[in-house]
Amino acid sequence: MSSRTSSLALCTAAFIQMAGVGLIVALLPGRLMQLSGSMKHVGYLASAFALPFVLFQLPAGHLADRYGFKGFLLAGYAICALSGLVYFNSDLVWSLLAGRVLQGLGEVPIWALGPALLSLLFSKSKGTEIGYYNASIHLGLTAGSILCIWACRVWSGKEAFLFFGVCGIIGSILIALFVKPPPKTEGVERGSGYGEVLRAIGAIRRPAVLAGVSIYGGGYGIFVTAIPGALLSEKGFSQSEVAVFFSLFYVALSIAQVVAGKMTDRSGPNRPMYAGLLLVAAGLGAFMAFSGKLVYLLLFLGSFGLGMFCIASMILLNETVPVSLKGSISGVFYLLWGAGYFLGPPLFTAVGEFMGYGAAFLAIAFLVLAELFLLRENPVLAGKKD
Repeated sequence: MSSRTSSLALCTAAFIQMAGVGLIVALLPGRLMQLSGSMKHVGYLASAFALPFVLFQLPAGHLADRYGFKGFLLAGYAICALSGLVYFNSDLVWSLLAGRVLQGLGEVPIWALGPALLSLLFSKSKGTEIGYYNASIHLGLTAGSILCIWACRVWSGKEAFLFFGVCGIIGSILIALFVKPPPKTEGVERGSGYGEVLRAIGAIRRPAVLAGVSIYGGGYGIFVTAIPGALLSEKGFSQSEVAVFFSLFYVALSIAQVVAGKMTDRSGPNRPMYAGLLLVAAGLGAFMAFSGKLVYLLLFLGSFGLGMFCIASMILLNETVPVSLKGSISGVFYLLWGAGYFLGPPLFTAVGEFMGYGAAFLAIAFLVLAELFLLRENPVLAGKKD
């Protein structure tokens, strides 16, 4: 079984699973309100997913380094399948939230360990392969959101949740049959302790990189929460126009991660990181001043910049650690991303309510530019530790 077959299986499984996610994420709030009779518990949907997703990133990466990646990927898809069954059979608020907790746990290896495994299977072209993988995730989310439009017209009950569970089963089968473990490297001791992870992070000597990953997570969260709200309330967009924005957001991320992955393989992570941050600052800082299709263009550029920074920073961190810590450093990346994702949007909306959303988006743009300045002041010469 070749590494190329493993890569194709990983990308296909991720696409199918995320199509299921894109389908149900729009349906869960309505189902929860149907069970509770109010909006009282809707906010818990984010918290129930976030808690396991953030807390288990580093443990999952550490255990995968110790015992291998395939088993944890297989378990992740199986847990997602189980969460679909829980959703399908839920007749109580707390059982639906339990399904959300399971989903958060199941998605940990899908997001974090897939790229780590690809970095081991393709040591010389990891940027390209991880770019394809992350693009598959976001294209799956795009397909799922489009599928949701059809499903809402055709399905009347809980069929979407059963479909989501089937996606997890298909993903499990693909991983079990077609993904091979990475080659064993002589002289490399698997299962290094957490102290090795901390020492590896400290060796980067660039706190701006770690801060940048959290800023990226916060920016991602703002793009999927605050920007749609601003488009509706400040720019007069309709709900269907916001849906177009979401499609462009996911498509921009997908294309950018392929492009930036290839750039990183050719010239290193610094240039795509800088270019990505510049595009994010330009898009966020300017879109509120315009109207019509130009808003879409500016937000597309900002989304493209997010995708570029994501891949470049992920590869940078991956290349600063030895083979024995690839899973752990991927867990660190998504731990930092998760912290930014769930802290950034509420902080941003608080600032927006205080000083106005136009000024708040300008402030975020200046923060991104400050991050760019700090990175350029101390560029990384990432050494390949494969």
